[in-house]
Amino acid sequence: MAMYNDGYPVFKGLQKPLEFMGIRGRFLTLAAAAIGVSFVGFIIFSIVLGKLAGFVAMLVMAVIGLVTIYVKQRGGLHNKKRNRGIYIYHYLFRR
Repeated sequence: MAMYNDGYPVFKGLQKPLEFMGIRGRFLTLAAAAIGVSFVGFIIFSIVLGKLAGFVAMLVMAVIGLVTIYVKQRGGLHNKKRNRGIYIYHYLFRR
């Protein structure tokens, strides 16, 4: 909170980008979803095949989800497409 001449506190928002354990911004919700899906996978696999299979399935799903997030995160927070080459737009303005 910063105090100005009028004496009113003004919240300036987060001064740093949001990050938790190396996962940034919008990828936090994807990480939470990956962990949630791995728990649901544990429950399903433990009912069908046994607790050891459920535990292995949970680990595999969590690792795959988190590795995917880390790979996507290296591309940037906005996942911009990076088109290579030169594009010429014909007939942009017709007469």
